[in-house]
Amino acid sequence: MSPRSEDPRRDATGSRRGSSDRTGRGGEPRAGEPGVGGISGARAYTPRGRTVRESSEQRDQVDRSERAARPAAGGGGQRRTPRSSRAADPFRPALQVLDGGRTGQGRAGRRDVPAAGRTGVVRTVRARPVGAEPFDDEPPAPRRRPGPRAPRRPDRPAARRPSRKPRRPPKLADPARRLRLGTVLTLALFATIGIRLVFLQAADTPAFAGGGVSDRLNRVELPAPRGAIYDRSGALLAHSVEARYVYADPVLVENVGATAKALSPLLGVPVSELAEKMRPRTVNRTLLRFQYLARGVSIDKAKQVAALKLKGIFLHRDERREVPGGDLAANLIGFTGQDMVGLEGIEAKYDDLLRGVDGKRVFEAGQGNLAAPIPGGYSQTTPAQPGSSLELTIEGDLQYQAQRMLKAQVDKVRGSVGAAVVMEVPSGEVLAQASHPTYDAADPTRSRPTDREDAATSFVVDPGSVHKAITFGAALQEGLITPETTIPLKNTIEKGDQVFRDSHRANGRAMSIPGMLAYSSNVGTITVGEMLGPDRLIDYQKRFGLGRATGEGMPGEATGRLLPADQWSGSSHGSVPIGHSVDATPLQMTAAYAAIANKGTYVQPHLIRATVTDGKRTPAPPPVTRPVLSERNAVALRTMLEAVTTVDNATGLAAAVPGYRIAGKTGTGWRYDNGVKQPGEVGSFIGMAPAENPRYVVAVFVWSPNGGGGTVAAPAFRDIMGFTLRQQRVPPSTTPAPKFVVYPR
Repeated sequence: MSPRSEDPRRDATGSRRGSSDRTGRGGEPRAGEPGVGGISGARAYTPRGRTVRESSEQRDQVDRSERAARPAAGGGGQRRTPRSSRAADPFRPALQVLDGGRTGQGRAGRRDVPAAGRTGVVRTVRARPVGAEPFDDEPPAPRRRPGPRAPRRPDRPAARRPSRKPRRPPKLADPARRLRLGTVLTLALFATIGIRLVFLQAADTPAFAGGGVSDRLNRVELPAPRGAIYDRSGALLAHSVEARYVYADPVLVENVGATAKALSPLLGVPVSELAEKMRPRTVNRTLLRFQYLARGVSIDKAKQVAALKLKGIFLHRDERREVPGGDLAANLIGFTGQDMVGLEGIEAKYDDLLRGVDGKRVFEAGQGNLAAPIPGGYSQTTPAQPGSSLELTIEGDLQYQAQRMLKAQVDKVRGSVGAAVVMEVPSGEVLAQASHPTYDAADPTRSRPTDREDAATSFVVDPGSVHKAITFGAALQEGLITPETTIPLKNTIEKGDQVFRDSHRANGRAMSIPGMLAYSSNVGTITVGEMLGPDRLIDYQKRFGLGRATGEGMPGEATGRLLPADQWSGSSHGSVPIGHSVDATPLQMTAAYAAIANKGTYVQPHLIRATVTDGKRTPAPPPVTRPVLSERNAVALRTMLEAVTTVDNATGLAAAVPGYRIAGKTGTGWRYDNGVKQPGEVGSFIGMAPAENPRYVVAVFVWSPNGGGGTVAAPAFRDIMGFTLRQQRVPPSTTPAPKFVVYPR
């Protein structure tokens, strides 16, 4: 029998009893232990060529030999841990498979190392397969003494040790899984960004684009060149010249206070005003990036501003109003402000026409130091539309002489205010309209408001005796009198509670109509007025243009006032016919006399002759005309008015112009300011020449608080009318003035 079959621990099948030490009930391997069909079934060969199972059986046999030999060795030494406990490591079989059996080999090699702590016994333990021949140096196994064998105990299963579920090793990371997860997350991120971009481009594009553009938009105004003002010959009275405007970008201004102090003396603007303009502010939730600091800055001043190199301060092309003549027609032309808006005179009246329409440039610009237009960005330019120019009826040289001559006479009476009007008879064009005092329109800030008034249209007066021509003309037109009519006159006449007197006493004698005009008879005029009655007299006042503005073209023209018939008192029947209780302007009275000179036809006085737009000249609308007197009565009236400058001791001898027949009338009235009578008197003379065929009408009014206006009005008329006739090359009269009889027999 082979040693294998003699092993009392093997059963009939050749399997070792006690294998339950390594298996559970029913022979199933326990968790972590090698078994048939499991990981222990792998063929992992050791250097000795044995399988793991064979090596395990050899180790068991060696362990039994060691336990048997331990008592013989004296029982000394350290007790070794049972093999079964070491074999219980669940990972040992797997590790043996993975390292190709080297683990068992290493363990076998370690048995050859002397064990420390044992009692001087050093032995080498070598594994021998079951059934193999003993080693040569191996001591013989102890023999059993013959005798009766002990009865064989029945096989019983080995005591089961409590099963302990081994700890599972941690799962190692799976690179493929991590790669898949990272890929999914990355794709999800890009998908989210893509969807958002599509949404922004498709749905919110207008909103976001509009919001972004508005933050980058800059707006720059392009001022429209203001139209010029010319006289009738094309000479410049006022025009615009190149200048610069200074503006600030409040966002870029670094030191507001220091910048304002540096600019104030150059721009002539207070420091506080400049500082307020340069402070950042928002308009309609948009940060203001443009603020005017000064307009119309001269080129020299602009160069000085540029030399300062101030942060946030910029210059741009602008225009400045220039008046070459200084005070020439200044009271007519008026002036503009720094923003080129008309403030007074014709500049204010026709501001919309002269100013034109400003343009603008809207463009995208960068922020901060890159505040420059963005190439290819939004940009829109609206060109400026230049203003139209005006051609006035004023004749420059005549205007200059009228101002000079008026001033020369008015200066003789201290504190006086004067007005002079030169009107062309056939057309109603005003050739000159002078006021005294006047001012320099190029620098209006140095003048007083009263100096800038146009006296011809704002000077409201009781015209006085110059109104008598209207009374006699109405009586002629109504057939109440003729040039040959004579009326006995007393020295005085009483109306209501007032007594009216004549300076030239008639003493009850009959006086002719030319004599009444020559001596300016109050009594005779009141008598003729009684023939007319209040209603007809008021009707003719209106026909001659009193009681309403002429519409000449000046802003703020006074309308005057007529006393309604139902408001007449007893004295009104005496005062109204002679030009009192009537409010009129010098221009209104000039137009009334022009109707007499123009064969009885009233022509509206006007200052605008034409407009010029884009080089195209457009004549002004024709003036309003209406008949007032018949031609025969108008000729008869103007002929009788020649007596004023020809009859001995007449009131208007000082107005006579040598070589020309002059028809006109003197007057003495009062001035009213807001309905309040002012001290002093208003002296006037209105006349036409040549009387036989009038070409021009000249009116002069002088108000003197201390009196004496009448002494200078007629001489001023003479000088202005004489220059007008010569300057216009009007030939002298060829026929003498008729001889008038004041007191016919």
